[in-house]
Amino acid sequence: MKALVTGAAGFIGSTLCERLIADDVDVLGLDCFTDFYPRSVKERNLSGLESHPRFRFVESTIRDVDLSGLLRDRTHVFHLAAQAGVRKSWGRDFSEYTVNNIEATQLLLEAARGASSLERLVYASSSSVYGDSVAIPMREDALPQPVSPYGVTKLAAEQLCHLYHTNYQVPAVSLRFFTVYGPRQRPDMGFHKFLRAVIRTEPIRMYGDGEQTRDFTYVHDVVNATVAAASRGVPGHVYNVGGGSRVSMNHVVEMIARVVGRQPIVEVDGAQPGDMRHTYADTSRARADLGFQPQTSLEEGLRAEYQWLAGVL
Repeated sequence: MKALVTGAAGFIGSTLCERLIADDVDVLGLDCFTDFYPRSVKERNLSGLESHPRFRFVESTIRDVDLSGLLRDRTHVFHLAAQAGVRKSWGRDFSEYTVNNIEATQLLLEAARGASSLERLVYASSSSVYGDSVAIPMREDALPQPVSPYGVTKLAAEQLCHLYHTNYQVPAVSLRFFTVYGPRQRPDMGFHKFLRAVIRTEPIRMYGDGEQTRDFTYVHDVVNATVAAASRGVPGHVYNVGGGSRVSMNHVVEMIARVVGRQPIVEVDGAQPGDMRHTYADTSRARADLGFQPQTSLEEGLRAEYQWLAGVL
């Protein structure tokens, strides 16, 4: 396998690159270091990869790079590059989401049309495409109705993958990730913010009543599903990737207290626009086609993220 990984310096992307290198894959990483969070964090994510002889890194946007050249000998593409964040996607920042999530995906798919060596393109989508109107557990055949601009852009990119598969036979597979956590989690994400606050003996900010639930998925389980999709995913299909640990945020706070060994201080604020009330994945399709089975319990994964974060703060 010769892989191109977009978003290679990110939380999931760098973890995926390390897994591919361990599997003897030749990896070409692409990242533009958007300023959504500090560049130094992404540089640290790449620090264990940069000297490896099977890893090559290109710093560029998808729009500015020679995609045809990058794809010339690639057998697989893992498209993880995106403008992240539900709450920031409203208002004047929306153009960043359309450029980085929709337009960049279209450019990549257009280039993939001419890549004769390409066996699979795996696109990292999100549970944010579902919104609040679908039945629980969420199935891939439910009608998605996103409640955030971010979710709209991820769904649009998913649809582009389907269009390019249907019309041009681009072997695209989409994975809907459900709330990924673990070591290297982005600084804006919930568990990172909660654990950082507890480590610094600062209050946790809880949005809403705390009874909203999430299906939390450990990063290595997500990577396992992503790698499996590269060989077993059916082109044109969408797969849910969830951890099977749907819990309320109030329960998460209790779990953090056990992991850290002290009770967090919680400050309650209003619910935020675009935040889904509940998520929970039906992963039967991923189990059947990809052999996907989450391996890490929520408390185990929280402990791993806490130990990592305590070591880098």
